[in-house]
Amino acid sequence: MKLQELRATFPSLLWLLVFVAVPTCLIFYIAFKPATSNGGIGAGWSLDAMKALADPHFPAIIARTLWISFVTTALCLLIALPVAWTMARANPQWKQRLLLLVVVPFWTNFLIRVFAWKQILHAEGFLATLLKKLQLIDSNAMLLYQPSTVLLVSIYSFLPFAILPLYAAAEKFDFSLLDAARDLGASRARAIRQVFLPGIRQGLLTAAIVVFIPMLGSYIIPDLVGGKESEMIGNKIAQRNFNDRNLPQAAAISAALTLAVLLPFALRRRRS
Repeated sequence: MKLQELRATFPSLLWLLVFVAVPTCLIFYIAFKPATSNGGIGAGWSLDAMKALADPHFPAIIARTLWISFVTTALCLLIALPVAWTMARANPQWKQRLLLLVVVPFWTNFLIRVFAWKQILHAEGFLATLLKKLQLIDSNAMLLYQPSTVLLVSIYSFLPFAILPLYAAAEKFDFSLLDAARDLGASRARAIRQVFLPGIRQGLLTAAIVVFIPMLGSYIIPDLVGGKESEMIGNKIAQRNFNDRNLPQAAAISAALTLAVLLPFALRRRRS
């Protein structure tokens, strides 16, 4: 039985080994190498890249990254829950249509979608012009290059990743349990809170993970629609890699981010 299970899981294990474990090990390896003047990786070993993590600007950038990632994840879940509820309770014909609407954004390149938002929020764009005419914003107000802009575009970009696992969990949920809870005297809100949400707990956890973790390393959205006050840790990794050509420092920041993501999961697994 164990041999059969190994054979069944071998392709997945091989994929994880080649495309996850090996690249992660390479990142930690490069983080302890010296950088050369021409942007390469030097011989021997060095802690210079790790010492660079003591930069006084990093705590503020890390805090901003965690805050934007957490708020984006929370708002994606709040928006995705009623959408997943509606999709799960819709008739089969409408289920397919609603599911199509959720996956349609994936038909367009991610970078193009971010550029589209940049045009929409541009100071001379349609939205800004309309808001100025309605006197809802000041004539000198900027919709771009704000932390709130990064939040808006991030929610738009990652919302489908929250909807899909929640919909998969809600579709399997027995909604007659809510009627039973109402018959026993529970209010609608209490039935949802104590019956529906625990029933789709795994979907909620999956949705939170697939939004929060990619957001931690996001750099395209802050780079295109955010300003200096919206810089995230992913932008620092990109700067060290592409602009400074300091691969060990880029690897050191990536390694620290990897440990920050894996440590909570390791502690949770140890407690369970």
